[in-house]
Amino acid sequence: MNEPVQVYAAGSLREVLTEIARDHETRTGQKIALTFGASGLLRERIEKGEGAMVFASADTQHPQRLAAAGDWAPHTVFVRNSLCALTQANVNATPQNLLDTMLNPAVKLGTSTPKADPSGDYAWELFRKAEGVRAGAYAALDAKALKLTGGPDSPKPPAGRGTYAWVMEQGQADVFLTYCTNAVASQKEVPRLKLVQVPTELQVGAAYGLTVRQGAPAEAHAFAKALLAPPAQATFARYGFGTP
Repeated sequence: MNEPVQVYAAGSLREVLTEIARDHETRTGQKIALTFGASGLLRERIEKGEGAMVFASADTQHPQRLAAAGDWAPHTVFVRNSLCALTQANVNATPQNLLDTMLNPAVKLGTSTPKADPSGDYAWELFRKAEGVRAGAYAALDAKALKLTGGPDSPKPPAGRGTYAWVMEQGQADVFLTYCTNAVASQKEVPRLKLVQVPTELQVGAAYGLTVRQGAPAEAHAFAKALLAPPAQATFARYGFGTP
């Protein structure tokens, strides 16, 4: 196949999938064209007719919706992720006091945009768990959370900058709920930022779903299969992703 395999993938996969695709190209000679964005927005673009052949989503719902319409294969979970809190240097958050910190009226709490970006949906799942820990927590968090990324109109960072590191560097949030892999990457970019693990009672796991368009060329299936193979899985693990 001469033209590239068109792969649409969740923004949280940008760094790791770029490396895996490069390795795949070197090994097979098959070009891979990567398009990254919020999974919900990518699904909408696919539904409107864009020519993705492989879709790697940060959840399973968006691939399920494509499969239900009949044009895409049932999804496979290919990696897992979880939520962490990324905080400014002056925020004294620990796993033990994270809920208190997020509920503090003086603390700006940032999230991604639910429905458009699974990371936002996972944040609201965490808010629901918080309600089980403390009555009234859901309403308070739902009211104060700033949907700063992942929406159709969210401001884009300058070229070469990570979204979350940039948002935090701009001071748009004191605490930002994002994937642990994003938090690690942000800390590399802006070392003064702190990463706080979410306590067990609030933790939300993210299963990433992979699907291939019905009738896609064999090369597209081969790339999807490669993502589940040990070399790619080892690369995912190096970037902090969990096994399927």
